Amino acid sequence: MTSPAGTPFGARLATAIEQRGRFCVGIDPHAALLREWGLDDDVASLERFALTVVEAVAPVVGVVKPQSAFYERFGSRGVAVLERVVAESRAAGALVLMDAKRGDIGSTSEAYADAYLDPTSPLASDAVTASPYLGFGSLDPMLEACRRHGGGLFVLALTSNEEGPEVQHARTPHGTVAGTVLAHLRRANADATPVGSFGAVVGATIGRTDEDLDVNGPLLVPGYGAQGGTAEDLERILGAAARWALPSSSREVLRAGPDPAALRDAALRGNDAVRGLGA
Repeated sequence: MTSPAGTPFGARLATAIEQRGRFCVGIDPHAALLREWGLDDDVASLERFALTVVEAVAPVVGVVKPQSAFYERFGSRGVAVLERVVAESRAAGALVLMDAKRGDIGSTSEAYADAYLDPTSPLASDAVTASPYLGFGSLDPMLEACRRHGGGLFVLALTSNEEGPEVQHARTPHGTVAGTVLAHLRRANADATPVGSFGAVVGATIGRTDEDLDVNGPLLVPGYGAQGGTAEDLERILGAAARWALPSSSREVLRAGPDPAALRDAALRGNDAVRGLGA
């Protein structure tokens, strides 16, 4: 699924969804899952776990999403494993969405963009998650890097965690904070075809929302599967915006390991369950 350098992420994502489906597999080697696999909580086990998942699922799904924190906690050796996860997933044809949730201002924001979106970086991914809560303008270096390199950005908007509403539902003179974030994304994606490269993160278990989720961009939807979200929930919450949704699950797939065939089957089942979403 390689694409010419600089092809916008939105275009590459549309191709990935068409060819492989919309299911996004989280590669999250947290300590409890390592134990479930009968592994120790160390770097060798991290590597075995993560690369087994990559080998099993990256050739068959459109998007994989490693959560950087589970690698960073092992220091430089853990980050080295993350570099391999990124490289080997992309070599297998999957798009890599780095779940780093970075957000800062000025040169620091630019450095994050260099780390995750510049093709010369060992952590270069197809897209990255970001936090807008220093002001949406603080993400400008990341948006510019995406435009320059053909990358994607997924910005926190309506998350499922119970603490989220105290910020995301807070009201400004222009509406809610979440609505303001969505409006910025809508403007950033204006006139993009077939879909923009700048997406929102919207939890599968938020229940309901009155916000307009159609930002002409993709929606990363964590909380699907083991955390309680269903395909019916996604249709109800997202409405017409479901056509570009990426339901994301980690435990639902990862608990099928360590057998690679079982992991692959779990990923394929997840993909089939959401194949017709938004049709």
